Amino acid sequence: MDKVAVITGAGRGIGRGIALEMAAEGAKVVVVDPGVNVDGSGQDHSVAAQVAGEIRAAGGEAVPCLESVTTMEGGEKIIQTAVDNFGRLDVVVTCAGILRDRMIFNMSEQEWDDVIAVHLKGTFTVVKHACILFRQQRSGRVITFTSESGLVGNSGQANYGAAKSGIAGFTKVVAKDMGRYGVTANAIAPRANTRMIGDIPDSAAEIRARSGVAVIPGEDTLTEMDPAHIAPFICYLASDYAANVNGQTFLVYGDTVSLMSQPRPERSIYEPSGHWELETLAPLARDVLTRGVANPAPPAPPRG
Repeated sequence: MDKVAVITGAGRGIGRGIALEMAAEGAKVVVVDPGVNVDGSGQDHSVAAQVAGEIRAAGGEAVPCLESVTTMEGGEKIIQTAVDNFGRLDVVVTCAGILRDRMIFNMSEQEWDDVIAVHLKGTFTVVKHACILFRQQRSGRVITFTSESGLVGNSGQANYGAAKSGIAGFTKVVAKDMGRYGVTANAIAPRANTRMIGDIPDSAAEIRARSGVAVIPGEDTLTEMDPAHIAPFICYLASDYAANVNGQTFLVYGDTVSLMSQPRPERSIYEPSGHWELETLAPLARDVLTRGVANPAPPAPPRG
């Protein structure tokens, strides 16, 4: 794989695994990670340097980058790091993320803003500047990270779920904006045992058990899933094999890769006059449109 790749959040977890795997496949890698804690606080500038050092020790080429993805200036500098060190850019993988889990009625504005800034804006700042180059060179790969929290919903993750749902939609738009220039954009929803999973307060399972909220299938086995298992499919999407794979979302975990379905109408009801009256709409919606639809968070029984 004779390509140059920028990977954000590459100092630990899934991003680190991707950086090592892509380098092993022959890519030159910009390891982007300011070394913050899971909640976004603090900095450890050594983590990006350590991963870049591992790659070089194994005979590969890599440079660390400590820029933050949360500003447009930082996003531009990240892309410029690839150009300055390797002369071009072919692949962008946006793994960077933090967690500030809280039930919606307890979530602060700062907790909302910080998570949106790193995940959603942080994807935009890097992808936007990469796409300027990709459009000029008529090639490129954009690989973003969504989540089942954004696609399905997880209790206690309004900020994270909103950001990840936004990334999924953003990626589909980038795919359409850039496809004509030979660029592809696809999103990954990973399952893996990372620092972010270990840092969820009370654990997601306990929160949902207390509130009666349905658990995402397979979530209880996350602790058994190595983050490195995500990397091979990222390498596939970055390769020439996936030149025509565009605008898709993939669930990736363990030994499994799944293509997620695109949203599409499942049932419809119609009013010939073109205007619904409530007395007509209500029974049709109840008996046809929403018949058999399960409530993912049914009300708790009355307290005796």
